[in-house]
Amino acid sequence: MAFEYAPAPESRSVVDIAPSYGLFVDGEFRPAEDGKVFKTVSPSSEEVLSEVAQAGQSDVDAAVRAARKAFEKWSALPGAERAKYLFRIARIIQERSRELAVLESLDNGKPIRESRDADLPLVAAHFFYYAGWADKLGHAGFGSDPKPLGVAGQVIPWNFPLLMLAWKIAPALACGNTVVLKPAETTPLSALFFADICRQAGLPKGVVNILTGDGSTGAALVAHPDVNKVAFTGSTEVGKAIARTVAGTEKKLTLELGGKAANIVFEDAPIDQAVEGIVNGIFFNQGHVCCAGSRLLVQESVQDELLEALKRRMSTLRVGDPLDKNTDIGAINSAEQLARIKSLADSGEAEGAERWAPRCELPSTGYWFAPTLFTGVTQAHRIAREEIFGPVLSVLTFRTPAEAVEKANNTPYGLSAGIWTEKGSRILWMADKLRAGVVWANTFNKFDPTSPFGGYKESGFGREGGRHGLEAYLNV
Repeated sequence: MAFEYAPAPESRSVVDIAPSYGLFVDGEFRPAEDGKVFKTVSPSSEEVLSEVAQAGQSDVDAAVRAARKAFEKWSALPGAERAKYLFRIARIIQERSRELAVLESLDNGKPIRESRDADLPLVAAHFFYYAGWADKLGHAGFGSDPKPLGVAGQVIPWNFPLLMLAWKIAPALACGNTVVLKPAETTPLSALFFADICRQAGLPKGVVNILTGDGSTGAALVAHPDVNKVAFTGSTEVGKAIARTVAGTEKKLTLELGGKAANIVFEDAPIDQAVEGIVNGIFFNQGHVCCAGSRLLVQESVQDELLEALKRRMSTLRVGDPLDKNTDIGAINSAEQLARIKSLADSGEAEGAERWAPRCELPSTGYWFAPTLFTGVTQAHRIAREEIFGPVLSVLTFRTPAEAVEKANNTPYGLSAGIWTEKGSRILWMADKLRAGVVWANTFNKFDPTSPFGGYKESGFGREGGRHGLEAYLNV
């Protein structure tokens, strides 16, 4: 007899979303100069959450001017003084974590369990961590007296809105830079709430500026002549366009782009543990993860046993209301992203791969896609080559470690990889051979603010997190 889960919804009453929001420039909220606005929609219900200002070129100019003006005093502050603001921001994030988690799940579609237990603790941890570095920059290995760059233009994606904000803003402020940040068009709310946190923390005006808008806003920010540093997390296609824009200028650039990570399971791996790692690797955050383990490479001798256990586990995943604490897989972030996922999944079937998904009833409103896996996949299939950015897993097989390395590296991406085996020597050998920025051993999707993160090839360049994350915001 199977037990059913009773609904366990998190209350929406903990977050108060205003009917409209302006741009946060020079410490104040203001409308866009041309009055343009757009709506942000909850992907689980298609409910309009709020109306948000669309920043134009003149708004970008105003935000960069404010950041440039604030830079003189902010960069002159002793590191210990800057640290006080960062510590204060970190503590306020902790105090408001329940509110922010609910907001993130409403605007993004991710399960409340993930925004509450993964995203928000890491957001606060990044500000705490870089607050600790603010008065120790001379000991970071970048010279005895490293200097900030100036104004940082930062563009973040929709899959981890508040966490990506923390990855960008915390090291920039710790190093003495000021910031103009543009959140994704579909998930602007947590960045706007962060603007309020900056005011609550007493952060000097102009040190952090938030511009909401679409791709044209981000393009204007990247191209602005008075921006000294550009940081972008998002698609490889947009990353290439940004690299072309910045080429020939003196702007420093870091790019964290797409991925097509291999999760490699050897015959001696503990099957149940590996299955949990596979599920976490591809179905966490609906597969909206740059480093998602979207390619499962399993040793032929254990393929049948592993797939049986994996299908059994996938059948227990609960798809539905992101605010229900029992939900494992929430809503796809937008109708556009859902259409892309469906198109690529259909191509997998058309090219001969075998599709399987557990029986699950999807909600009638919102954007939803059932957890799906494909077997009989070859290296030539689109689903094995292109980033799907959704809850779709491609299963391939290998016989030897050398073949596993060859197949894992046979991709234009190089962001992450996972290895599942009981042999430590094999882990070290594989990690040395895999062309990936992060290699997890007998785990997946583990993050820590002290550890650098970044990729190779079309997954971008530069590192965020850890001591290495300071370098991108220092004149070294």
